[in-house]
Amino acid sequence: MTTFFVDDSIKLLRKIISIPSFSREEDKTALAIEAFLQEKSVKTFRKQNNIWAFNKFFNQEKPTILLNSHHDTVKPNSGYTRDPLSADIEDDMIYGLGSNDAGGCLVSLCAVFLHFYEQQDLKYNLCLALTAEEEISGQNGLELILPELGELNFAIVGEPTLMQMAIAEKGLLVLDCTVQGRAGHAARDEGDNAIYKALQDINWFRTYEFPKKSPLFGPVKMSVTIIQAGAQHNVVPATCKFTVDVRVTDAYKNEEVLRIIRQHVSCEVTPRSTRLKASSISPDHVIVKAGLSLGRETYGSPTTSDQALLDIPSLKMGPGDSARSHMADEFIYKTEIKEGISLYIELLSKIL
Repeated sequence: MTTFFVDDSIKLLRKIISIPSFSREEDKTALAIEAFLQEKSVKTFRKQNNIWAFNKFFNQEKPTILLNSHHDTVKPNSGYTRDPLSADIEDDMIYGLGSNDAGGCLVSLCAVFLHFYEQQDLKYNLCLALTAEEEISGQNGLELILPELGELNFAIVGEPTLMQMAIAEKGLLVLDCTVQGRAGHAARDEGDNAIYKALQDINWFRTYEFPKKSPLFGPVKMSVTIIQAGAQHNVVPATCKFTVDVRVTDAYKNEEVLRIIRQHVSCEVTPRSTRLKASSISPDHVIVKAGLSLGRETYGSPTTSDQALLDIPSLKMGPGDSARSHMADEFIYKTEIKEGISLYIELLSKIL
């Protein structure tokens, strides 16, 4: 690895930090990333705020590795004590919104892609996809361009993991549940209280244990998080609505979990989406074995990323620390980026 890659990566990171790139408003960071790659003589493609490219000697006969990270950010929280777009450097730290999640990963993957870009006779093609709307699980990010990328064999998704290997990630189902009763006067024995009926289903969500347990995550976790019922104190409510957060493990598909729930509860269950799937990659996969040989550790990630949109084996791995994501005065260490680039290159060199 050359100093050139590290210096260029930090320069690009500071540039994209300085540009507001809230989800659905990433057009200017997309332009900056596009210009950066084109200055390196890389042919780029763009759809809305998503940028992608292939290695120079792309061969249709070879399998393809997806290198993916996102350039959108959440909005800064009220705890910030510094300008979230200032991209200040103090000692080893680069401050700014999106520096850790996931700017450091994005620029490190750019550097790795450029390292291999002009190499011939690689065993795999490389596809670099730098995408939008990850923070809101939007439909105009990675999901939008997947049909444009061709056949992909596996992916490295750049998210801050301290360069350890997340070989599985929980999926997410958000369920809106509705119980129907019958209105009546609270002073008389009238009506059919929807709250009381809902309590039976709520207790089921609290106590039910799915038969299959994930070796990495254990059981599927369900939490009732919102309840809405009633309009005034003297009217028995006819309707009770509640929301359930379901964290699906790699032991189940979202559709299986939904089917089991509907078999056990009496309420109407409407999923907001079944798109955010649990994901995993075999511990015996070639990329995982390569990481283990470099002293990397494996674990299961409880947080959701664009891995949830992929139907191929995927590994979540990148510089930075997930614990810093979305925090006030977000930062990443320059040494983390340097190590990230180096480890990514070592990792891919073992299989390319």
